[in-house]
Amino acid sequence: MQKHKKRGMSRREYLKTTITGSLGMMVLPTIVPASVLGKNAPSNKIQIGQIGFGRIAMGHDLPDTMRFDQARVMAVCDVDSKRKEFGKQWIEKWYTDKKKLTNYVDVKMYDDYREMLLNPEIDAVIVSTPDHWHAQPAIEAAYAGKHIYLQKPAALTIAEGRSMSNAVHKSGVVFQIGSQQRSQNPWPQFKRACELVRNGRIGKLHTVKIGLPGDPGGEVEPEMAIPKTLNYEMWLGSTPYVYYTEKRVHPQVGFDRPGWLRCEQFGAGMITGWGAHHIDTAHWGMGTEHTGPIEIKAEAKFPTSGLWNVHGDFLAEAKYANGVNMQVSGAFPNGIRFEGSEGWIFVSRGNVGVTASDPGNAKNSDAFSASDAKILQSIIKPEEIHLYESPDQHGNWLDCIQSGKQTIAPVEVAHRSTSACLIIHAAMKLKRTLHWDPLHERFKNDDEANALLVRPQRFPFGAEYVK
Repeated sequence: MQKHKKRGMSRREYLKTTITGSLGMMVLPTIVPASVLGKNAPSNKIQIGQIGFGRIAMGHDLPDTMRFDQARVMAVCDVDSKRKEFGKQWIEKWYTDKKKLTNYVDVKMYDDYREMLLNPEIDAVIVSTPDHWHAQPAIEAAYAGKHIYLQKPAALTIAEGRSMSNAVHKSGVVFQIGSQQRSQNPWPQFKRACELVRNGRIGKLHTVKIGLPGDPGGEVEPEMAIPKTLNYEMWLGSTPYVYYTEKRVHPQVGFDRPGWLRCEQFGAGMITGWGAHHIDTAHWGMGTEHTGPIEIKAEAKFPTSGLWNVHGDFLAEAKYANGVNMQVSGAFPNGIRFEGSEGWIFVSRGNVGVTASDPGNAKNSDAFSASDAKILQSIIKPEEIHLYESPDQHGNWLDCIQSGKQTIAPVEVAHRSTSACLIIHAAMKLKRTLHWDPLHERFKNDDEANALLVRPQRFPFGAEYVK
C-alpha cells in the first residue's frame, strides 16, 4: 500500500506458518479463505481503532468508513464497558451482514484509548467522543503516529485546538475533521455554493447570514448511582468533578442524543455543535479558512437553573479583515446565506441529515437557492477557482492516508472554524464587543476575554499534560 505500512502476514509468511505447526507437524489446508489471502487480507488494509462508541460512531463514522474496501476496523474503545462490548458485536456483525465476511475480524476491546494507541497493528483512529475528549486523544494519536478522523468541533478551547494543530503538523499524520459539508456525498450543493461565491457570481461578498438554533434548558436532575459499567472519573476527564446523573452523560439504554451536549462543562452548545459545520462552510466561501474574525459581539439567553445550561436563542456578529460581516442566529433559516453586491445564494442540508436529531432535517427545507436561478446554473470556467474535490469525507481521509496528500478538511482549517465558534461564545458570555488578533490568536488588550482561551484541566487529564 502506497505510503502506508503494511500490517499482518504476507502470503508467503501465512503459508509458511500454516504448513509448519508449533510441533513441526505438516498441516496443509485444502482451502485458504479469500479473506486471508485476497483483497481482504489484513495486510492490504488501513487498520483502524474506534475511540468512543455511541450515536455518532454507530450511525455515521463507522458505517461511512467501513463501506470502503481499504478500511478494516479492528478495535474499539469506550469508558462504558457496555458500549464497548456492544461496539465489538456491532462491528463484527456489520462486516458479516454488509460485506458477507464471516469471522473477518476479532475486534479488540480497550477501556483506555491510550492502551489502544500502543498497538503497532493500528494505523489510524476515529475519535467519536464527547467534545471535551476531542483534542487530547487526537494529540496523543498524532504523537503515536496514528492517522486521525476527528468529530467536530476540533477542541473545547482555542488553546487545545492550537496544541492539536501543532501536534498533527509536527507528526505528519493525516488528519480529517468531520466537516462533511465539504464533501459531495450527500451534499454537493455546499461546494457548488462556495465556488460560485468565490468566483464572484453574486458580486462582491459583504454579508454572510448563518441560521443556527439554540438548545432548550432542562430541569434539575437528581444525583444517581454511577453505573458499574461506566468509568465516570475518566469520562469527566479534564473537566471538574460533578455528581453523576444519567442526563448529564449518555443514555444507559439506547443511543439517543446524549445530555452532555447541553452542558457547558463539556462543550459550548449549538454554536460549536453545529456552528463548526456552518461557520466552516462560511469560511470556505469567504476564503478565510486560515484566519478568523477581527471584531465580535453577541447576545444570548442562558438558562438560570437546571442541569442543561448551554446557550439558547442568540445573535452574533463577526467582522473579518476582508470586510465581510458574518451574522449567526436562530432567527435565520438553518443554513448559510451569502449576500453580495449583485445577488445572494442560500445553501443548507435540506431534508438530509446525519442523525435524526439534526436541526437540518426540517421537511421541505430549501437546500440550494439564489436571488436569480441563473446564478446556480453558471459554469465555472477552467481558469477560475475550483475548490477541493472530495466525493466523500471518510473516503477522502482513507485515500489521503494511502497517497500522503492533504485532506479536504485538515487540522488547521478545523482549528480555525472551531476558533471562530469559541470566539463568538466568549462574546456571548462577556456581553460586549471583543477584538481578536487572528495571527497571534489573542484578544486585544482584554485579559478577561483571554482567560476564556483556556479552561482549568483536572490532572492527570487534559491536553496540557500530554508529553
